[in-house]
Amino acid sequence: MTKKTLQRGYFQVYTGEGKGKTTAALGLAFRAAGSGLRTYIGQFMKGVHYGELTAAKQLAPAIVIEQYGRPAFVHPQQATEEDINLAKTGLAKLKKAVLNGEYDIVIMDEVNVALYFKLISVDEVLEIIDQKPEQVEIIATGRYAPQALIDRADLVTEMRQIKHYYTQGVKARKGIEK
Repeated sequence: MTKKTLQRGYFQVYTGEGKGKTTAALGLAFRAAGSGLRTYIGQFMKGVHYGELTAAKQLAPAIVIEQYGRPAFVHPQQATEEDINLAKTGLAKLKKAVLNGEYDIVIMDEVNVALYFKLISVDEVLEIIDQKPEQVEIIATGRYAPQALIDRADLVTEMRQIKHYYTQGVKARKGIEK
């Protein structure tokens, strides 16, 4: 694969209560791979298998995904020291991915939720955004995007839930939600 680069990278935020934030970011990574760009995806608070992990292996080295979470749900008021350590380790990996010149796009998947749960700080994330090379695109996903990230972003998309089959008891389905 021939390495290409973006002339100018921007900072995007995908947030809101609706479904599709991670999916939109993965779609961007998929499109970028088809154009010769490389994407690093760091998934905060995720430690279970999702279909995108298998797909990314098939697209490596164009798309690389790492998870920074335990295989358990993190409750907002009950984050453990392990959850905090995993998030901080993940943030360090993301910073390296932004700065090392290997990736054109860096996706901070569920970083907004990690911020909301106070696993990492907004200042730490803004520091990475401030240090990003001109040609690197950064995408931050997750509900509860803090105003500081929204203010700093070049593009903000809010996913709004109008109707969802979860409310009727439909569980996450393999290949669709996981």
